[in-house]
Amino acid sequence: MTDIRELLLSRIRDVADYPEQGVMFKDITPLLADPAAFTALTDALAEIAQNTGATKIVGLEARGFILGAPVAVRAGLGFIPVRKAGKLPGATLRQAYDLEYGSAEIEVHAEDLTEGDRVLVIDDVLATGGTAEASLELIRRAGAEVAGVAVLMELGFLGGRDRLTPALAGAPLEALLQV
Repeated sequence: MTDIRELLLSRIRDVADYPEQGVMFKDITPLLADPAAFTALTDALAEIAQNTGATKIVGLEARGFILGAPVAVRAGLGFIPVRKAGKLPGATLRQAYDLEYGSAEIEVHAEDLTEGDRVLVIDDVLATGGTAEASLELIRRAGAEVAGVAVLMELGFLGGRDRLTPALAGAPLEALLQV
């Protein structure tokens, strides 16, 4: 696993002062542009999906879509997008959550997750954990079971793991990289 971590880290670019002064943005676009690195990432996340017994993958808007869809294909699972509120047609389940300044809402099609589904949530980064926590609530409200959360990168200094652990209720949180 050390080799994959080194490969992934070597393809993530630091961008200083983006989106605002004092922030070091972790840009994954070089990783996505490298077929060997993107394949290694997809394979590692697909292995996590298989190990958790997931039957579906939820990808969180927007980079969770980029990572989650190929993982679902590789693992032979269904893919469900969790979107910002107002982006999905038809009947949805909606969940509000708090941000550092204000709040936001995410939603999923009500019929896409059902009782008996075991759902792995995939995203690029675990930061404060608010979006991931809200997605776990949506999954449970739909009657499905949370199989876990898997991310490319965890920004440990933002405390997302501590926030998310109670909501996981024993399901695993896997981060391929910890920054």
